[in-house]
Amino acid sequence: MRKLGKILLWILALVFILAGILYTIYNEELPVGIKSDHADSLALKMLTALNYEAYKDTRFLEWSFANGKHHYRWDKEINTVNVTWSDYEVQLNLNESTKSTVSKNHIDIDGPEKQKLINKAISFFNNDSFWLVAPFKVFDPGTKRSIVPLQDGSEALLVTYTSGGDTPGDSYLWKLQPNGFPISFKMWVNIIPIGGIEASWDEWQVTESGAFLPSKHRIGPISLEMGDVRGYE
Repeated sequence: MRKLGKILLWILALVFILAGILYTIYNEELPVGIKSDHADSLALKMLTALNYEAYKDTRFLEWSFANGKHHYRWDKEINTVNVTWSDYEVQLNLNESTKSTVSKNHIDIDGPEKQKLINKAISFFNNDSFWLVAPFKVFDPGTKRSIVPLQDGSEALLVTYTSGGDTPGDSYLWKLQPNGFPISFKMWVNIIPIGGIEASWDEWQVTESGAFLPSKHRIGPISLEMGDVRGYE
């Protein structure tokens, strides 16, 4: 037992050392953006490139996340989402969560467990939908936009969410092509201790409604698949 305890201590020590090394190498401080009307213009340029008007007219969005474990059908018109994972299904009412319904293996669930599962579905949706429609949320209430000059002479769009979602205060630095299409963003988010982790936004597809939506993202060697992405009226 003493030997096992020593081995576990060594493993923990190595984990902490490795974490410290990774933090030192990869962590970036949140850049200070320049607030100006140009930031809003750059954000609008991105929305135009992604056919925002078509996105607004898109009623239904379907996709999956977490290696296909979470499935969604979002009705944007009435603001409800069908969320399924494992054996659970939540018909989520985003306007009034108490009107949501929950079932497991097609058997309705009530009581305290129902509310826990509703909260879980909301948390899943907040995270997983952001990876689908984040570019269209740059003018959401509570957002701040600013310009960050890059070393290559181009400009990036820094968007900070001061309210809403599960983790207000998160910031994203969008790198854009000259025509406004997103290439990637760097993240400064509460759930990731290392600042400046970069995720790609370059796997685009045109949906049935005409809006551009991503099919997957890459974070280093990790691929985040969005499943069978659909957008239709």
